[in-house]
Amino acid sequence: MEKNAQSARHQIQLLLDQLSAAWKAGDGAQFAASFTEDADYVVFDGSHLRGRAAIAQAHQELFEGLMRGSELVGGSITDFQLLSPTVALLHSVGAVRMRWQKKAPTGRNSIQTLVAIEEESGSWKLAAFQNTRIAPPGLLTKLFLRLMK
Repeated sequence: MEKNAQSARHQIQLLLDQLSAAWKAGDGAQFAASFTEDADYVVFDGSHLRGRAAIAQAHQELFEGLMRGSELVGGSITDFQLLSPTVALLHSVGAVRMRWQKKAPTGRNSIQTLVAIEEESGSWKLAAFQNTRIAPPGLLTKLFLRLMK
């Protein structure tokens, strides 16, 4: 990986680490600060949040409710591609550990597809975030795959 891509990957990993820290702190505004003003955020259930303000509000509601005291685990970049000097496409895998759990169940693992952009200030922000629950193939999927052979 060339030097520019290594530097971008490092800076974006720090951005993901900030997301985790904001989640642990239960701070929706701090969580949303890692996103561009007009970011797209698709939740694992297909809900679509548009913009930093909507991301902040939705997460603050989670942090004050069901997700109170929870923690993001994982979140390391698993795949990275610098599409241009200021645009990166990446994937990460992570899960939420609820406050009563010692560790996050593997059934809660999700893969995230993210687009990060470098702003004029030189800082990286997330412009798009797609979160999809990782699920093993169910019975129908296994049957379909078998029939296709």
